[in-house]
Amino acid sequence: MNTVKSNAAGASRALLCAGALCAALFGLASPLWAAPVTINIVDVAGNLALTQDAIEGYQKKHPELISKINFTKAPAPELPGKLKAMQGAGRSDIDMVLTGTDFLAAGIEQGVLIKVLPEYASKFPNLTANYQPAAAKMQELAHDYGVAVTFMPAGPLVEYNPDKVKQVPTTPAELLAWCKANPNRLIYARPANSGPGRTFIMGLPYILGDKDPKDPVNGWEKTWAYLKDLNSCIEYYPTGTGAVMKELGEGSRDITLTMTGWDINPRVLGIVPKSYKVAPFKGMTWINDAHYMVIPKGVPPEKIAAVLDLMAYLLTPEAQAYTYDKGYFYPGPAVKNVSLSMAPKESQDAIKEYGRPEYEGWLAQFPHTQSLEPKAQVEAFRIWDQQVGTQKTK
Repeated sequence: MNTVKSNAAGASRALLCAGALCAALFGLASPLWAAPVTINIVDVAGNLALTQDAIEGYQKKHPELISKINFTKAPAPELPGKLKAMQGAGRSDIDMVLTGTDFLAAGIEQGVLIKVLPEYASKFPNLTANYQPAAAKMQELAHDYGVAVTFMPAGPLVEYNPDKVKQVPTTPAELLAWCKANPNRLIYARPANSGPGRTFIMGLPYILGDKDPKDPVNGWEKTWAYLKDLNSCIEYYPTGTGAVMKELGEGSRDITLTMTGWDINPRVLGIVPKSYKVAPFKGMTWINDAHYMVIPKGVPPEKIAAVLDLMAYLLTPEAQAYTYDKGYFYPGPAVKNVSLSMAPKESQDAIKEYGRPEYEGWLAQFPHTQSLEPKAQVEAFRIWDQQVGTQKTK
């Protein structure tokens, strides 16, 4: 039987596990235990498009660890309350969540997640050093409650139908003027459940020259005034980006706010015509984005062991190569040295056909920053819901 070191940390760990299970949890030996477990994964970010093939491949390689994986999807704003209720009832029906910064922020604020680091750091050796530098900065936003698994430079970008929009707006003032001249033809989704939506509102303070782009409560005076003015010519706000792209592709809207992945992937899938164009805002700052792997409170130790091993696998180059997908979270990999040539041929072909050569120049031209800190992000969503999207979100 393996034992842990006889210090305070080791003693607390020993209360949780013993033998092979302890080895699995703390990296002391191969993660084997008496019976394989079933893992329930909830995706609130669309991340399974990037990781499901790798996750299923891991399970097939390790049936002695995980007998089955159940996948479900849920809207990010609904999950914190659901977890709170489960944990209050002493239940543990969700073992791992794949999330963007939205549920990450809410989950930390509402206290429904366990801290993955530093308690389980031995499962993720050289974590920060293995990330791309910009992805390492996004990992800081997890505040040790999660591990970044995919990365995207994001946006905000203007996506438009070139047959209807002959002079693309490239400043907030031009976008507002176009919207007022073409009421109900601009659309974006509720930021609390939309990557492009939150990237747009987080990018505006930099473009508008607000007092403090990192403080939505006291530093976004120009941004909130602008969003309220823009609201006057927007018919409604869908609760997710998929509905936005459907309306854009069908021709009921002519412009939306997007980001790299949400530009490429809907065109690959045929939801949005291939001919649609994107443009950056003049003087913009890229609001970088990431997806994270997190573990809710209440998950039993033997399942935590399996989830940690899966999480570690998803950061290997082999698994990361799948995250190029069909451009959904372009480029996708969070770790260094994972080239497109390592991705499945289907991914390579899709990105070569539907990617945009101009992205490379724009990514070099404009500065980059991280999404808001979790607490500030929750505040930004609250203010938008109350002051901008109220009565118009559906």
